[in-house]
Amino acid sequence: MPNNIVQALLDVLIFWLLTTPHEFAHAWVADRLGDDTPRLEGRVTLNPMAHVDWIGTVVVPLVSSIFGGVFFGWGRAVNTNPNKLRGGYNGLLMVALAGPGSNVVFALVLALVGSFWHAGTEILFRAAYLSLFLALFNLIPIPPLDGSKFLLAARIPPFWYIELSRFGFILLLVLMSSTGLGRWMSETSMMSALRMFALFRA
Repeated sequence: MPNNIVQALLDVLIFWLLTTPHEFAHAWVADRLGDDTPRLEGRVTLNPMAHVDWIGTVVVPLVSSIFGGVFFGWGRAVNTNPNKLRGGYNGLLMVALAGPGSNVVFALVLALVGSFWHAGTEILFRAAYLSLFLALFNLIPIPPLDGSKFLLAARIPPFWYIELSRFGFILLLVLMSSTGLGRWMSETSMMSALRMFALFRA
């Protein structure tokens, strides 16, 4: 099997594992803020099968990795009801930020593990890099990404948010393929992962 396909399959497996704490964090924070929707839908769990979106978690990342594009993908979105959340849209923002926050914490944990499991440094570093990339990617303020909740917390008219949501996927594709944002996120994630691993090796 060609090396690029092996690497692509490994990236997809790592990405799938990374989406699990990300989506769990959304569900857990929403549950703590009074919205039982994620719990009723079985999302307050670390079971990877509960959070997979077969297109976004497997197919799209696999294709983007094989063909050398910017790594791109998503997990199965956690449904929340702002009317049940304490704080309304402000609570929704807290739920949204929990996902990227969990990815940063997870990257730190991977760096810590790498400080004593030297044989696994390469795969742990790759996972930390992808975890940080996932965090940055999700902070883009375009629906349906987590960063778009900043717009709701800022109380933009719902009409404009809905209209933006209609073209969100296309906007993301254009943004990631036609600007330097994807490259910047990749380089920033790489440098941040290197610093994390260096921190625990010091």
